[in-house]
Amino acid sequence: MMASEIKKWLRFRSNGTTGFGTLSPSGISVHEGEVFGRSTATGKTLSLSEVELLAPCAPSKIVALWNNFHALAAKLNQPEPPEPLYLLKATTSIAAPGAVIRRPSSYDGKTTYEGELGIVIGKACARVSPDEADSFIFGYTCVNDITANDILTRDPTFPQWARAKGIDDYGPFGPVIATGIDPAGLVVRTILNGAERQNYPISDMIFSAQELVSRISHDMTLLPGDLIAVGTSVGVGVMKEPVNTVTVAIDGIGELTNEFRL
Repeated sequence: MMASEIKKWLRFRSNGTTGFGTLSPSGISVHEGEVFGRSTATGKTLSLSEVELLAPCAPSKIVALWNNFHALAAKLNQPEPPEPLYLLKATTSIAAPGAVIRRPSSYDGKTTYEGELGIVIGKACARVSPDEADSFIFGYTCVNDITANDILTRDPTFPQWARAKGIDDYGPFGPVIATGIDPAGLVVRTILNGAERQNYPISDMIFSAQELVSRISHDMTLLPGDLIAVGTSVGVGVMKEPVNTVTVAIDGIGELTNEFRL
């Protein structure tokens, strides 16, 4: 895609009102209408400093992939799955870019970051083919799929994926949804307290973005704004400091930064 075709959509709160628009060299170009429908620029521009950024959409569900990268499967000595392995993450886990995330008082175990690419659906999608998938994808975003690891395997009879990943605020994403980009050429980097911990190519995915949308849409209807976190690769780690700054950076999309406090 030509750079002129790339847009970066975001949501914000200003003077108690929620709005949306696109990033421009001068700030936020405010739009009216619907993000996933018809919208037009109002001609008004706001600076980032005068608004509160929100998660760039409000999904009805968050689909999170497991074991979707060749490199991670090899490191864990696990077979590559014949079909996507995924869970649903609670929408109450959503946190905005820049939000401070706190480990709940009821849990004192390990918490890990997982830098990921997110797919945002643009229109209702059911039983589509991989070749059709791009027309249902609105764009892409940055995701930190935070996990309470000690909860996951605490009961040997039942892995608690939904609980371990569904804690309030354990699902920040944003700051924008980038449209007009090819995800296959993207690289995900995760920086913890100033040190790069993850750096991996999206091209290493076992199931591509289009394959994920197709296969998941054969199980459940995907709705406008729904988020698919495509899974992570090597470099996942524990956030150990009393205050941890985590940035998930994807060139072409942007940087998602949050603070995690024990």
